[in-house]
Amino acid sequence: MPENANPILSRWPPVPSGTTDWLRELCGDGMTGFMPPAMPDAAWVLNTMYEHEQGPTDLSYDEYHRARLTGGSGTFPIVADIDLDAMGVATGGGLGQTQHPGLGWRRVRWAELALRTGDPVVPDGLMPSCSCFPSVKKEGSWPLSMIPPTEGSLDRETWSRLIAILTEHSPAGPDTYCLAYYNPLMLNVDFDNLHVRGGRIGDAGVLYDQSETGFSPSNLWADDRSWVLCTDYDLWATKVAGPPSLIDALLNDSEIEAVRLPRTH
Repeated sequence: MPENANPILSRWPPVPSGTTDWLRELCGDGMTGFMPPAMPDAAWVLNTMYEHEQGPTDLSYDEYHRARLTGGSGTFPIVADIDLDAMGVATGGGLGQTQHPGLGWRRVRWAELALRTGDPVVPDGLMPSCSCFPSVKKEGSWPLSMIPPTEGSLDRETWSRLIAILTEHSPAGPDTYCLAYYNPLMLNVDFDNLHVRGGRIGDAGVLYDQSETGFSPSNLWADDRSWVLCTDYDLWATKVAGPPSLIDALLNDSEIEAVRLPRTH
């Protein structure tokens, strides 16, 4: 394939890894993503989770997998044509890109699940991760009727909406030049040779649709550093740091679910 036929290469060509030097100085190690402080404000955009309308609520992923291992695969249904074995882990969690799973599934907001269970949206002193919602899980495993947030990547719907909001708050709108950094864990590359690309935020859709990693970028930032986001490889949310007007837009958006945390600053 000619190089210019690849949307990633033509619209987001590689740039020198030195473009991340300011992030390394600001944040320290970026092995799982450069986590910025407030600049001057910040919020966490939460990855989505889903619940099946007719799924088995009393059965956990761990119980399902153990039953499969002991030859009982015929006793438990597979909901909504989701290949549960392909989800990888007995806890029910996943890694990388995801999107709405289809018919029969509905989005469950973190705030809704917190009200239902009495768990905090995010426990004090922690960041959004697999440590959230302990009362939902059975011995650490989510119910088979739910798909918890994935780690390390925004889901497709949240990515699209977040990019739209960032575009509205960028100095040149869709023509704003941005940088995208992918942590070494995504590509199994040397940390001394960082993977960074540059392009227009108006073309950010190809970073997801034509992803070479199966993840959204670890960091994305406007070249003028007016805002920066970090999707840490080990977390269920993306931290966005920037001006108060941007953070307020995220917190008040009807599609994105975003929260401020004590550790945000």
